[in-house]
Amino acid sequence: MQQDLEILSELERGTAEILLRTELVEKLKLGRPLRVKVGFDPTAPDLHLGHTVIINKMRQFQDFGHHIIFLIGDFTGRIGDPTGKSATRPPLTEEQVVENAKTYQSQVFKILDPEKTEVAFNSTWMSKMSSSEMIQLAAKQTVARMLERDDFNKRYKAGQSIAIHEFLYPLVQGYDSVALRSDIEMGGTDQTFNLLVGRELQKHYGQPSQVVITLPLLEGLDGVNKMSKSLGNYIGITDSPTEMFGKIMSVSDELMWRYYDLLSFKKISDIQTLRKSVAEGENPRNVKFLLADEIITRFHSKAAAQLAQDDFIARFQKGALPDDLPEMALESPAGGFPIGNLLKAAGLVESTSEAFRMMGQGGVKMDGEKLEDRSLLISKGTIAVFQVGKRKFARVTVK
Repeated sequence: MQQDLEILSELERGTAEILLRTELVEKLKLGRPLRVKVGFDPTAPDLHLGHTVIINKMRQFQDFGHHIIFLIGDFTGRIGDPTGKSATRPPLTEEQVVENAKTYQSQVFKILDPEKTEVAFNSTWMSKMSSSEMIQLAAKQTVARMLERDDFNKRYKAGQSIAIHEFLYPLVQGYDSVALRSDIEMGGTDQTFNLLVGRELQKHYGQPSQVVITLPLLEGLDGVNKMSKSLGNYIGITDSPTEMFGKIMSVSDELMWRYYDLLSFKKISDIQTLRKSVAEGENPRNVKFLLADEIITRFHSKAAAQLAQDDFIARFQKGALPDDLPEMALESPAGGFPIGNLLKAAGLVESTSEAFRMMGQGGVKMDGEKLEDRSLLISKGTIAVFQVGKRKFARVTVK
């Protein structure tokens, strides 16, 4: 009984919502591997750590002996997911879908066990569906129900167009659950509507309804906005070990625990022990070292993680980086932030002329590297430690 509670606690960890938790408890008592489905539309194959939150949860179910179905939406990808969009999304070509699907598989198997993962493509059943069957599927939902979806509702009220094929997207995603007879489907919080359609359709087709588990969107390095490549606040899983380590170390002490909850495979009890150690005086930087080591080992290797840490220590700790490092966010002018102006705005120099003088003397560094180019523009989304002389430091986020 205690072990069952511990398993349930681990599976609940980091989730946003479970619909319904009582059903999950009952399904876990069935004594068989549960069919856990997660769908991916291969539209952006270069994954960052925000994307891996749900893949980590898939791996967790896998480790507890359940059957993971990694569903590539090669059919739905040609419709174009309208979730969160203010306009009709252009569909992908078949060639784009195939290429992106390959990239996805090569990246997700850095986390999932390929020997224990079923890879499915929803074109397998959807391409065989006749027009008559598609009409029958569409008849199982109403326009009023579709307009309950927040993004559709906003577009409708704003007088923006909604193409009819966009209504088919949640229906097809829902039918995937019927075709795969899924016990559980997981997705981001922005996918709740689509996941619930799957529950409804399974009832229509005489199947037990799947449990819906939603996962939160991971905040990026700025600690405010969701992790996004367009915002520049991301850690890519293909980033170099050194780059990955530096980005993880730039995470605030508070956000670090959020990353532990959503990205680490450590047990809840182990994370609680780490929290206690920090509360009792342990330097949070040492706990971040453990997080960086775990994540870099996952996507590269243990040796690469150790080298990245050694490099970080050589560049920062031996340079006496203060524990009370000032942190600030600066609004970037169009085109980038001139280095002289940035150093002044960060309070590291009194004037741009002082900034240039210090650069000429080799006294200005960015993440431990000397800066000599006075015309340097720091791009939007940059998060870095700037140093002037031996005693002035600031971690700056350029917005």
